Amino acid sequence: QVQLVESGGGLVQAGGSLRLSCAASGRTFSNYYMGWFRQAPGKEREFVVNISPSGVNTAYADSVKGRFTISRDNTKNTVYLQMNSLKPEDTAVYYCAASKVWSEVETLYSAWGQGTQVTVSS
Repeated sequence: QVQLVESGGGLVQAGGSLRLSCAASGRTFSNYYMGWFRQAPGKEREFVVNISPSGVNTAYADSVKGRFTISRDNTKNTVYLQMNSLKPEDTAVYYCAASKVWSEVETLYSAWGQGTQVTVSS
């Protein structure tokens, strides 16, 4: 099991950028599919993007496609989420998560970080 810690959230104006990081403990990070989810106030948590263990395959929610980019560095046990052209509707707590399978379903993710707040002002 991996343990995950997110960082990089903050307050940014619309149109700005942020890069989130998720550091994983443990020696098996490279075996996991990694995902980012987010939860806006009063809404359910939703899938944002995921990445395969090798980093070759990715899948994005339509709402972030073309603006967000996921990447990973298995030598550093870290996954990143580069967020560009941010919109107020991107405001949410962002969570990274680890899974043994390729999925957009949060219940299939077995490890979660504590979340990091992203606030986009208009």
